[in-house]
Amino acid sequence: MKNIYVFDVDGTMTPSRLKINPEFKEFFIDWMQDKNVVFVTGSDKEKTIEQIGYQIWSSASACLQSCCNHIFEKGEETYKIDWEPSDELIKFLEYVLDHSRYEIRTSNHIEKRIGLLNFSIVGRDCSQEQREEYYEWDAMTKERLQIAHDIMLLFKDVEASVGGQISIDIHPIGANKSQAKKWILEKFGYDSVIHFFGDKMMPGGNDYDLAQILGGPHRIYSVEDWHNTYKILKGIK
Repeated sequence: MKNIYVFDVDGTMTPSRLKINPEFKEFFIDWMQDKNVVFVTGSDKEKTIEQIGYQIWSSASACLQSCCNHIFEKGEETYKIDWEPSDELIKFLEYVLDHSRYEIRTSNHIEKRIGLLNFSIVGRDCSQEQREEYYEWDAMTKERLQIAHDIMLLFKDVEASVGGQISIDIHPIGANKSQAKKWILEKFGYDSVIHFFGDKMMPGGNDYDLAQILGGPHRIYSVEDWHNTYKILKGIK
């Protein structure tokens, strides 16, 4: 039996879209040495490396980028499947952007990644202060959850879920983080035990799909932030 430690990145390993804490980074580099570590995130390779650093990224057993649609093993690309969103979906997102009650706009609102679209009202080029302000507003209004619901109501061939602090991941049905379970068990063996750490495991969050299919003997750790992850890992030898 193998233990496979699976981590979301934003909000789980790092503050959302920020770099990993230096103390936690030093601890994690040592902690992961004799373990099977897999990252599963909606972000692309470049953003993930920016956040956790190349040493951690390339040392991991695998990094399942873009909700498992772009996979790297020990830093080497081993799987990639792309997707082209419809013009109708893009036009709908532009309509939503124009009609959101949130007034602040920066840029990079619709970002194409391998296998998915990332959509943000405030825009991915916002400052950290603007990010925090939108996150607080969204926590009160539940705008992202409503947008995700509307997308799935109108476009039956896609799924949408909340990720990080400011965005929504949109991809074909089934092309979500739940793909990680099958990939991991085929890679490491069906007797493996998955330990999944994530901060968006509530319905509508982009960790939810994977968490929902991980019954016993697998374990789920719903964390509040990287501090919580750090504390739990200190108890795992």
